[in-house]
Amino acid sequence: MTALLEIEAVSCHYDSQLVLEDVGFRLQPGEIGCILGPSGCGKSTLLRAIAGFHPLSSGEVRLAGELISSRDHFVPPEKRQIGMVFQDYALFPHLTVLENVRFGLNRRKDAEARALDMLELVGLSDLARRYPHELSGGQQQRIALARALAPQPRLILMDEPFSNLDVSLRKRLSLDVREILKRAGISAILVTHDQQEAFAMSDHIGVIQQGRLLQWDTAINLYQAPKSRFVAKFVGNGTFLPATATDTSTLETELGPATSQQPGFWPAGSTLEVLIRPDDLAIDADAPSKATVINKVFAGASILYRLRLSSGRSLEVLAPSHQDYQEGEQVGLRLKTDRLLAFEGSSA
Repeated sequence: MTALLEIEAVSCHYDSQLVLEDVGFRLQPGEIGCILGPSGCGKSTLLRAIAGFHPLSSGEVRLAGELISSRDHFVPPEKRQIGMVFQDYALFPHLTVLENVRFGLNRRKDAEARALDMLELVGLSDLARRYPHELSGGQQQRIALARALAPQPRLILMDEPFSNLDVSLRKRLSLDVREILKRAGISAILVTHDQQEAFAMSDHIGVIQQGRLLQWDTAINLYQAPKSRFVAKFVGNGTFLPATATDTSTLETELGPATSQQPGFWPAGSTLEVLIRPDDLAIDADAPSKATVINKVFAGASILYRLRLSSGRSLEVLAPSHQDYQEGEQVGLRLKTDRLLAFEGSSA
């Protein structure tokens, strides 16, 4: 199958500053991809390069097999058949919802019918005669998506589209938008720094650090099999604890022995770090390892504890809410899993 979007060895500069370096990935037709990373890592620059708003220093961008950007070749943004959804919605306040959606369709005879179809798709056809200021933030973002879909683009680009919304609405809307895009059969690229948003919406996620794409993968692979220490730390909560390889498959940690997820990779005697996630641990009164409760966050069915080990290092543990301990209380702690992901280095 020919990829819909191909990013090949793309690098970009702002003046003399390199902001993207040798980035490459492929998005298949109908897939939703995400570019995930901290602020200032180059996410939005990559989106702008795909849209045609930023030149490439090297590399190529292809859409449906067609070269649309390289150092020597450039297709203008308006000819790329790419839709954009922005953080601030960018709706025209003096136009009705229907007029906003049909704005880019004025030369089409079926402009109004197409706009109404898009409003039906996003579930807001009953608001066609309203104005943007009469809508909630979530409704405005749906209208912005309907407007982007109306010209039948080959690809939709979304730059932090939910960052102006409250947490609960953001979560709900990200799932709704995914369903809308899948029903429309439109591929999309989302840029965000919110990993939960990325997990909810995307088929594949690319993690960027300082302009370099570290891993392009499914959410579950990024979480369970990160290829670098940065990806392991950035995707999901986790703490690194010192470990020593006692043989080619066994690790010794402060919490006891464990098996390496990379058997044979580390020679005996290697000084390592193991990634411990909150759900890798259990509070158990009979466990030989002890820890002190530093603080806790109640979340209904569960409690997220921050605990201090006897070494002074701290880590987080997710426990059922009936295990209710107070700050300063000592608890037993054990590993629920005997297979841990190890990285070269030391936390000492």
